[in-house]
Amino acid sequence: MNTAEDTVAYCALNKIFGYHPCLALHLLETVDRPADLFLHPAPDIPDHPELTEQLTPAVLDWAALELEKVREGGFRFIGLGSEDYPEALRECEDPPLGLYLNGTSSPAEIFSLRPMVAVVGTRDISPYGKAWCRKLVEALSRARVQPCIVSGLAYGADGIAHRTALDCGLPTLGIMATGIGQVYPWQHRELAADMVRTPGSGVLTDYPTGTAPVALNFVRRNRIIAGLARGVIVVESKSQGGSLMTAKYAVGYSREVYALPGRADDTRSAGCNSLIHTHMAEIITTPEELVDQLGLGAPGIRRRGAGGSWKTGGTDPFLEALKRRYGAGSELIPLALAVREQRGTGPETLSVSLSRPYPAILEGLSLLEADGFVTTDLLHRCSVAPGYD
Repeated sequence: MNTAEDTVAYCALNKIFGYHPCLALHLLETVDRPADLFLHPAPDIPDHPELTEQLTPAVLDWAALELEKVREGGFRFIGLGSEDYPEALRECEDPPLGLYLNGTSSPAEIFSLRPMVAVVGTRDISPYGKAWCRKLVEALSRARVQPCIVSGLAYGADGIAHRTALDCGLPTLGIMATGIGQVYPWQHRELAADMVRTPGSGVLTDYPTGTAPVALNFVRRNRIIAGLARGVIVVESKSQGGSLMTAKYAVGYSREVYALPGRADDTRSAGCNSLIHTHMAEIITTPEELVDQLGLGAPGIRRRGAGGSWKTGGTDPFLEALKRRYGAGSELIPLALAVREQRGTGPETLSVSLSRPYPAILEGLSLLEADGFVTTDLLHRCSVAPGYD
């Protein structure tokens, strides 16, 4: 049973051994209770004597004050010995010694009720990556077993995955590289607040309060993303980046890894193409196949709703904007949604797929483009306008 004394000890150990959890696990095997490490001389650790030197009662005093800050902030600290600690992380060879959680739901509701699927990718995400990130999360929201979407709360793929999950009614968990009271980047404060308010969702970190976002912290953050997840989906990644690090951690933890293929000359897909080429990741071909490979059950069939909309279980900002502009029954709505579903297609294909006359398609596209909903290039290929993609 995890006592208050144990919680203080795990909090102190997490501060000292955050980058070396395996060393702390070795030391814990030598004592009956975690607090004993601070009250008696600890065994020497080769190459890391500076760590055992910190095992003093003074660090326990720091931890007691740290936990008081956590309580005052409305957060939770979960030590490795707690029943609330996520089993998926406990199974890893290098689990964090403590976790800080901010959410309205209990740890059991966040960690135990649903499988977790990580969706990660580059911050410099392309329109192709944005579209597929949304498609994949939307497909997961229609799965028979609906997962919690885990990501890193960063720009690009992370933010899109979190926001799409919320829009589709899926819980989502953001793993941070800062203290629990800080959100980085600050532009995602509203997104993080929405996650904290949403049942089954929240933000999580293993860094003590007040920790600033420095580069080294993100490596530690990535191992938690990989450890929590049943599978890791890499949407887009350059040849060097945090997403590849997350994928490598996932392989080491015997998690499934999936990668979205991209053009051979697109630097933002170089990492994904490499993961597929080296057989570290399964190739993503369709959203439905991915859901099946994850063992979540086949996605439900989307039903055409009022105004030609496709119901996916969540609020669709693009659809809502179209309704406000044209009215729910407008024939422009199914045309705009078809452009989004068939990005890069031309008016001829849209005419066939919607069973509408070619001149009517051209007229509709002209109106949608004039109102800022779609764009058409010199080859007449249609896409959703930036901001709605």
